[in-house]
Amino acid sequence: MWCNRVLVHPICLTCFANRMKVPEIYRIVKCSWKTASYHNVNRSFFAGKTVWKNEKSEIVQRDFFEKLGTKNKDTYLEMVRIYESRAPQRRGHVEFIYAALRHMEDFGVHKDLEAYKNLIDIFPKGKFIPTNAFQAEFMHYPKQQQCAIDVLQQMEDNGVMPDMELEDMLINIFGKTGHPVRKYWRMMYWMPKFNNINPWPLPKIMPNDSLELAVLALKQMCSVDLQSVVEVYQTKDVEHSNEDTWLVSAHSPVQAELIESHSEKYPIFVEGAFRVWLRDKAVNYFILRSDPVPNTIDDELPDYDDVSGLKTPLDEPMSESSLQLLQSMHEQEEGTILGMCATGTSSRSSLLSWIRVLQRSNPRLGSIPILFSLRSPVGEIVPINQEEGEDKGSGEKIFINDDGSDNQDRSKV
Repeated sequence: MWCNRVLVHPICLTCFANRMKVPEIYRIVKCSWKTASYHNVNRSFFAGKTVWKNEKSEIVQRDFFEKLGTKNKDTYLEMVRIYESRAPQRRGHVEFIYAALRHMEDFGVHKDLEAYKNLIDIFPKGKFIPTNAFQAEFMHYPKQQQCAIDVLQQMEDNGVMPDMELEDMLINIFGKTGHPVRKYWRMMYWMPKFNNINPWPLPKIMPNDSLELAVLALKQMCSVDLQSVVEVYQTKDVEHSNEDTWLVSAHSPVQAELIESHSEKYPIFVEGAFRVWLRDKAVNYFILRSDPVPNTIDDELPDYDDVSGLKTPLDEPMSESSLQLLQSMHEQEEGTILGMCATGTSSRSSLLSWIRVLQRSNPRLGSIPILFSLRSPVGEIVPINQEEGEDKGSGEKIFINDDGSDNQDRSKV
């Protein structure tokens, strides 16, 4: 290592003056020490590391945000103001901004525009503006520009749309040809286009109540049938209920007709729990499904643009095969969806209360066998009152009588 540095380093004046007086090995060691020291200083300077470390003089501490007991928006903005007052020359502002970005979600300001604008305002004004085309294209002050781009990228990831004031702040810091300003312009082009493109809009501040999330999820999934009704029940109001929790049911008149026409020879199934995501929150729901109905309609539709074989109703008598009923939207290839629900406990007892609620408007459910499935794509649904040693893959066939009681067949199906 030191030999390479000696060869690359210019000729030392001391060694050149004392070439004939000092032995060769002493000259090489002395020049190598000077070169290594010069190399370490330069490396520390360009890497952004301080040569003299003093814990008391550090502006940004590692636990600057972790020491706070109360974490909210007010304390977060107060920390930014404290930093600005203690460091008027903005030393270590890049490190402080990255530390503030990492703790935004802990303080609940990761979707707040004011918090991001306060972070952008930390950058010194007018210092990073490029003065020629080469500085503009080769990213003048790359460390600071990349930091500002990361702030804008986190805004985009969290769905925070910038405003015109943020553009003025970026121009005053990096100039119109700066890369953060270009990033801002791309965001302002695409984000308004995708802001209201979702046909199932959700509130900007998602509720934390599981009941409200379940209502939003079922309304979103049942929007394919405009006649679907989403209702909320309490299981304690249902007869023969063993739990006290909420129950959200989604049902439509078309599904009621499908239940009425269902044969008593074939069972229907309660399957789940399936999972649907509302942004970063998940909701588990269950479905009431029957076996798929065979499709009698020909998949190959005739070409209506072909007029070579055009016929009139008077030419041939109309046959029964020419009249076919179209399947409803609830009749899918995997099965017919007869209803959906979400409960507070996702237990078998709450699902049984849901079936009793559906029986009020669909009395035919009292004569149709209902099979509760305990397996789902997201995992096994273990009932609360399941006994140890019972096979988790087994199902129970339940018949609901007219009086509301149930007859259970413990045999495996």
